[in-house]
Amino acid sequence: MSELATVRIPRPYEAPFGSACARLRSLQPEHPRVYAAAAMAEQGKRRWWALSTGLREGRIDLMYRRHVAEMISATAASEVVATALIHAVVGRVAALWIADGRAWDPGLENVWIHTDNDGGIDWAGLTDTTIRVVAGDPLEGSPGVVSLPCERAMWVWLAYRCEPSLLLVQGALARCAGLSSRRFWALVAESVSGAATYVPDLARTDPVAGARRGQGLLMALEDRGMAIRRAQRVA
Repeated sequence: MSELATVRIPRPYEAPFGSACARLRSLQPEHPRVYAAAAMAEQGKRRWWALSTGLREGRIDLMYRRHVAEMISATAASEVVATALIHAVVGRVAALWIADGRAWDPGLENVWIHTDNDGGIDWAGLTDTTIRVVAGDPLEGSPGVVSLPCERAMWVWLAYRCEPSLLLVQGALARCAGLSSRRFWALVAESVSGAATYVPDLARTDPVAGARRGQGLLMALEDRGMAIRRAQRVA
């Protein structure tokens, strides 16, 4: 073979992010988009919108109004929208973190939302698909992978990156739907706790490790001033 032969560049689906999403799709094969995310470099922009622009463009308000028109209770509509957006931000990445101790960036500037024909959320996407792992992970040192020193460092980083995204959603739903802060943070806690409860069984991984990772993330969110534990106690 010629020494000048072209070096093959792995495609995104062959990279760690692609493997992570294949893993997440396998958790619920009949609903493969429930936990996985899309690489925005591979997507057109039809029905996609950036979370960072969602408030300015009125996307969250529109979602709420569509749900109110179809549901009896405005309160229920606000919680449906909140739950979907919370899952897009933290629920999906929590599933990967709890199952395999890995994560992508859930930061405000990185998350995209995909809506279906009825205006509901059916997928989420990422601009930067770099995967974070804990030191000692088999992926450590691979292209597209950043290593953090320990689990505590991972959940602190995840909470830091989730915070602006969650605060934007919380503020938007408080203004357009009157959703209380207490209820919103209770829904965040339910999203992470639910993943910690169900994902280890679906992924066939250690439930003790899953519970530890979920609780670590909740503690890190609370340490950043988000009323996670208080919301759990009074919800």
